[in-house]
Amino acid sequence: MNNAVEPVDTTNYELFCLIVNFGTGSRVLKIARNNGISGGTISLAKGTVASRLLEILDISDTRKEVVMMISEQKRAYDALEALNRELALQKPNHGVAFSVSVAGLVGMRKINYNKHREGSGNTMNSAIFVIVDRGNAEEVVDAAKTAGARGATVINARGSGIHETQMLFNMEIEPEKEIVLILAQKDIVAPVVSSIREKTKLDEPGNGVLFVLDVNQIYGVR
Repeated sequence: MNNAVEPVDTTNYELFCLIVNFGTGSRVLKIARNNGISGGTISLAKGTVASRLLEILDISDTRKEVVMMISEQKRAYDALEALNRELALQKPNHGVAFSVSVAGLVGMRKINYNKHREGSGNTMNSAIFVIVDRGNAEEVVDAAKTAGARGATVINARGSGIHETQMLFNMEIEPEKEIVLILAQKDIVAPVVSSIREKTKLDEPGNGVLFVLDVNQIYGVR
């Protein structure tokens, strides 16, 4: 019996991500499930809000949940439309949603890895991801805002690089990381990246990693 998985064209698949207020992630998954999406992943994060009033009140950092899901492009876009409608993402502080192209995919039923895919880039926005040691995210956010970014989302993570372990009681431990996600218009991506590189010295070994993805669809960004 041949149990080999038939390859499926992944050029029609999208990763879509929603950044919502704490406690909303389960509702996002329920809405997505009602629109044909089988499941997703929820991560805890911290948002930085560009609001003078919140800064005065010292509550400019807010708890967030990041929900990530993968689906066929049409189904993903239909689900994004439904999420935008039911969560009212057009209203301030209700959340942000965006999608990016999937270059390759492993681990989903009947899906094999596929060759690299270029993003369609239907919007004028990009997603900037910066991975740094825990405690350095604030420096990244400050550098991004200096160059014109409105804010960012900080996601807690854990590193696993071969040169990034420390010894504690003769046991190797992996340092905690922070992932800074910045959504920015394409015309300011270059200065934002340049500002982050300069302030955090990303070009020096061990200081972090930065990459940029084109955004295909976006909701909730004004």
